[in-house]
Amino acid sequence: MTDQIRFEGNKTFALEMDSKDELRNFRNQYHIPKKEGKDAIYFCGNSLGLQPKEAAGLVENEMNRWRDLGVEGHFKGEWPWTQYHKAVVHPAMDIVGAKEEEIIHMNTLTVNLHLLMASFYKPTKDRHLIIMEAGAFPSDQYVVESQVRMHGFDPETSIVEVSPVDGETLISTDQIKELIRKNGDRTALVLFGGIQYFTGQCLDMAEISKVTHETGAFLGLDLAHAVGNVPLKLHEWGVDFAAWCTYKYLNSGPGAIGGVYIHKKYATDPTFPRLAGWYGYNAATRFLMQKKFQATPTAEGWQLSNAPILSFAPLIASHTLFQQAGMERLRNKSVRLTSYLTYLLDSIPAKERVFEIITPRESSARGAQLSLFTDHQGKALFQYLSERGVVCDWRENNLTEKGVGAAGVIRVAPTPMYNTFEEVYQFADYVSSFCGR
Repeated sequence: MTDQIRFEGNKTFALEMDSKDELRNFRNQYHIPKKEGKDAIYFCGNSLGLQPKEAAGLVENEMNRWRDLGVEGHFKGEWPWTQYHKAVVHPAMDIVGAKEEEIIHMNTLTVNLHLLMASFYKPTKDRHLIIMEAGAFPSDQYVVESQVRMHGFDPETSIVEVSPVDGETLISTDQIKELIRKNGDRTALVLFGGIQYFTGQCLDMAEISKVTHETGAFLGLDLAHAVGNVPLKLHEWGVDFAAWCTYKYLNSGPGAIGGVYIHKKYATDPTFPRLAGWYGYNAATRFLMQKKFQATPTAEGWQLSNAPILSFAPLIASHTLFQQAGMERLRNKSVRLTSYLTYLLDSIPAKERVFEIITPRESSARGAQLSLFTDHQGKALFQYLSERGVVCDWRENNLTEKGVGAAGVIRVAPTPMYNTFEEVYQFADYVSSFCGR
């Protein structure tokens, strides 16, 4: 996608790239935050995506329906509230590569991970290990620790972690596969993030799925940083379950409702164990209020409660835009944006750089995020960027010490839905100015 482009380190080139961008008009569908009266360079979609302009109207529409219909809103209108969760299923199918019966939006990410582990983590005396990354996002670590304890096991002996080898910042697929095979007959569950939140590394989810299933274990994925970012083929890869938030690259609002994928062979089996609630009961007879839970034979059978409509409405705005843009076109632009940013940052003389790009250079092994590992000047660089209207993300160092005074990481995410090549050029120019002082 980028090998046919000869990048140039000037603003004219960036503007030309923007003029040829077939997705350029999608930027107009979002509210861009202002800094001192000018559009911010918002490179923080990996933390919270921007608000679609249609979102407020959709929320207001449901407020009006509540006002005008009261309880009858559950059964009237284009999307009656009892069916509201179905409104984003088809766009989500394309985003994550799943079948209709495999997707449900409900709760939030960490809640959903707990619910899914209640179904898929079935430890026994001989098979109780969970394999995961040592540097996983804290919520994943806390979920796993507590689930292990709830089953009467010790996290110190039941959780097996993989870390980068000495001197490295990334985990290789071969490392993960070797660890899974080594512990295969004792492993109950393999749980990884699709994209590592700190380094921006995209794991080979298809290969991890293949080797996991060779051992007879279940595979779960936390797709918080992968969904809406890189192409996913969950059903084709045979992933058993996955969960994601919708407020990062999917731009559905702070604390927005999460998404869940459950492979068809489990989703369509009403006898598969799960923690049950009223809205997971067979929709055809739910309102008969009968005892003895009978699950809806799809991923909807994992629902506990009816959807919070006012929080759900922005998902329709965000997912509609993704359906219009298409993941293939978004991915193509994303690769060009990060490749251009890498080119510009590499153009800064090595002796002046106060950072190191730790995100993989191979486009297949990264998403929209580049992580800049900084020296002791990192926090000052972050502040310098912020003062010039750049919104990105600072994380304290959680890697193995990479030298005296290593400070942290600046996470930069030029998002293809609404960011431009001109913004990438301007960001790199600011970094270059700081480094050359």
